[in-house]
Amino acid sequence: MIVEHHHIAHTNVVSKYYQFVPEEMELAIKDFQSILEKGGYHPDGRMLFTILSEPTSEIMQAEIFLPIVENNFTKLDEEQQANFHSYFSVKPMIMTRIMDDFEAASQVKFWELMNYIRRNGLEQKTPVFVEYKTSHMGRRYVEMSVGV
Repeated sequence: MIVEHHHIAHTNVVSKYYQFVPEEMELAIKDFQSILEKGGYHPDGRMLFTILSEPTSEIMQAEIFLPIVENNFTKLDEEQQANFHSYFSVKPMIMTRIMDDFEAASQVKFWELMNYIRRNGLEQKTPVFVEYKTSHMGRRYVEMSVGV
């Protein structure tokens, strides 16, 4: 199922670009969390990323976004190349959810979004965003969305 009129909005978000093989994505996220914590920042537990490479690429290029508790951000070491967004918003978007087995379903959902764009004469304006969420009942799920 594809949902229209979706949007992503967060405050106080730090982002960083990474390249990795898909199996090492969790290592990239942990690396970024560690960099922020060493800099005195506190990620608030939410996480999203955008896929910048083709989904079938051997090496994945992504921008990882971690909202932080702090309201301000002074640059980390220049070599870290992290970017701060006091307000991060993307809209309008279309979105689909993955409730179980993210690895197996992610390719299917990605192509579902791309086919929906094509069938409905829309224009893709952003890369695909992947956002990890938890329901009020504690169930973890993923929202995959793209700006149109």
